[in-house]
Amino acid sequence: MNELPEPIPTYLAAHRAHDADAALRCLTEDAVVVDDGHTHRGPDQIRVWLGRAASEYTYTTELVGSRRLDDGRYEAVHHLEGDFPGGVVDLRFRFTLRDGRIAQLVIEP
Repeated sequence: MNELPEPIPTYLAAHRAHDADAALRCLTEDAVVVDDGHTHRGPDQIRVWLGRAASEYTYTTELVGSRRLDDGRYEAVHHLEGDFPGGVVDLRFRFTLRDGRIAQLVIEP
């Protein structure tokens, strides 16, 4: 597995810990998150999304792969198991970095 640059591991740890403040510190002020077909822009919308994602289902997650896609873009693949529909899924977290922070995150199977 390729080593992911900061702030990606810090964000992923905060996401797993349901620590919205720590997760938001990893993002640019104009960051965009796309998850489950919905786009969340800026810290206010992303905070709401983080809170909803943390409380909607119970699940475990394991980082099973990562790679650099190109300059400033990285992918981390997580295996999730839990009480969500289907119960098991591998999700791709695709990060775009700008100025040492996450400018975009797209989460999809």
